[in-house]
Amino acid sequence: MPEEIIQAKNISKSFGELQVLKGVNVAIRKAEVVAITGPSGAGKTTLLQLLGSLSSPDTSENASLVIQGTDILQLNAKALAAFRNQNLGFVFQFHELLDEFTALENVMMPGLIQGKKQSELKEKAQKLLQRLGVDHRLDHKPNSLSGGEQQRVAVARALMNDPAIIFADEPSGNLDSQNAAALHELFFELRDELQQTFVIVTHNKSLAAMADRTIQLVDGKITP
Repeated sequence: MPEEIIQAKNISKSFGELQVLKGVNVAIRKAEVVAITGPSGAGKTTLLQLLGSLSSPDTSENASLVIQGTDILQLNAKALAAFRNQNLGFVFQFHELLDEFTALENVMMPGLIQGKKQSELKEKAQKLLQRLGVDHRLDHKPNSLSGGEQQRVAVARALMNDPAIIFADEPSGNLDSQNAAALHELFFELRDELQQTFVIVTHNKSLAAMADRTIQLVDGKITP
């Protein structure tokens, strides 16, 4: 059985007096596609952000979040940012592309943050955009791309540093059914090709049904 690449134990999160996550335990295996589902307000996005190190859980002696063998709750801010850049990729519902940069430049950005050579990054970004079928748009800025094209550029950016895990928050939420289906198929192709792990928050029933496993959140807890 594949190794567990994420182990989260006793993860809680409150915003003021509202407790959104209540002692959640999650284990996710390498090369697994996991869908996080549940009603609105159940804590899905909060859990995704915590697992992806974009947010911190409430302080607890019993809490731990081990990714790739590293308990990221023990890292300082600088070390955590470096870990995130090297090991994790993100795809968001609204793409979060930088409007002032071209598709190619947006894809190169994670590598530029690492200080890699621009020539190497450009070549790799072009290959990723070609792999995702948008290499004919590499010099276009986000506002001249369709929603489906923007999301494929966002996926290419997430892949730039060869992350072990990709976190996606409602990645097909703003796509039509045809583009959504194509994006879903792409995730599984990438998993099979690159052995990456995908953790996906979704309301899309067809995507959840395709996943290797579904984690359902209700009222801040995982239901059996």
